[in-house]
Amino acid sequence: MGIDQDGPSSSVAPGEPDALPTPVTGPPFRADVTPRPPTGAEDPGVGGDDGRRRRPPWWRRFGVLDWIAVGLLTAGVLGVLTGLLPAAEADATMARIMPILLFLGTIVIVAELTATAGVFDVIAARLAAAARGSYPALFLLCVLFASVTTIALNLDTTAVLLTPVMLALAVRLGIPAVPLAMTTVWLANTASLLLPVSNLTNILAAGRVNLEPVSFAARMWLPQLVAITVTMVALWGWYWRRGRRGADRFTPPVPAPPADPVLYRTAFAACLLFVAGILFGVEIGLASAVAAGIVLVGFLFRARDRLTLALVPWRLLIFVTGLFLVLQTVGRYGLDELVTALVGADPGALGALRAGATGATLSNVVNNLPAYVAGEAAIPKANHTQLLALLIGTNVGPLATPWASLATLIWYERCAAYGVRVPLGRFMATGLVLAVCCTAATVGALLLVS
Repeated sequence: MGIDQDGPSSSVAPGEPDALPTPVTGPPFRADVTPRPPTGAEDPGVGGDDGRRRRPPWWRRFGVLDWIAVGLLTAGVLGVLTGLLPAAEADATMARIMPILLFLGTIVIVAELTATAGVFDVIAARLAAAARGSYPALFLLCVLFASVTTIALNLDTTAVLLTPVMLALAVRLGIPAVPLAMTTVWLANTASLLLPVSNLTNILAAGRVNLEPVSFAARMWLPQLVAITVTMVALWGWYWRRGRRGADRFTPPVPAPPADPVLYRTAFAACLLFVAGILFGVEIGLASAVAAGIVLVGFLFRARDRLTLALVPWRLLIFVTGLFLVLQTVGRYGLDELVTALVGADPGALGALRAGATGATLSNVVNNLPAYVAGEAAIPKANHTQLLALLIGTNVGPLATPWASLATLIWYERCAAYGVRVPLGRFMATGLVLAVCCTAATVGALLLVS
């Protein structure tokens, strides 16, 4: 699992090939070790009396978040079967989330196979070379890379494409992976305020307040700058400073050519096509599906053995499906009224602060997308500043739980594929403090420009 709820453990599963990178030990985190490359269908096993590996029972391979995903889907289905959620409303909910499921299912396949093709290793090596062995320079480059990717594309693309780059960078440099992973997931959320394309919730909010991209950026540039600055301070203090990373400098890796140049070029072209599709306004699920089709065809001809059912991110898909069904059901029995009471109708500073706090809290409890939708319905149409404050809470606030945003869920899946384990307690504690500080500071910045 990508987030370790039980404490330290090795990132390399028993039975992995000896050629994989040696784990890096040091003071940052006992559970923070050099990640292994994604292994596709390989699963760790346990030794049998005959010396062969045998897979443990399926329930022993489930982690906490796996059980949560299964529980949510079960609860959602039961709500439909018992009539708590009418079938017509369930059908409407599924119709709304099908594009999301298509995007999640296909983009994770793209990321997995692109990593296997070596694209992320090449990008990571060039990023490391640009830093010239300096940790502060590497930190600034990673922050800039993550922020620009999130702003220009969107937070989900950052989680999908940048997470493997950061984790491959840790492998190439032989350094702890957690600082790089946390840089990705935090900035995927907190750097998603400036443009409508940066976040699906931004598109909804821009339409609600009738702001074109330039006008939207004019309202959000200072909040975005504040959000990134606060995030940088938190990242450096908790994950990057000398006392955490355990070294003054690193040795840039020697560039190595990809094992299969044809697969490398095919996967790289698919990623470029996906990014171009987003920039030109192609529906994100369609763009990811086309990219997945290109990569799958390439592997079909060059490495068919890597195409297995393990590529399908079933945990992520059933989590999202169950989450929306459960929230639709709960909304019918008091959630909508609760959100209205929490947000209030004050168009001034107090209303903005309440909206931001409510958005951040609900995002970490349920998920930021349904949290925004519920909050938007409770805010009067004339309260534009209050609505943008809600948007801030649902964008920069989803940091304390692994399910708070789809980007964090995707990041979690990518970390799991690489065997990177982050202690859940530290993830939630640092994320909670950053969520509170970042939401408060960013809403304050919004009030200054309003």
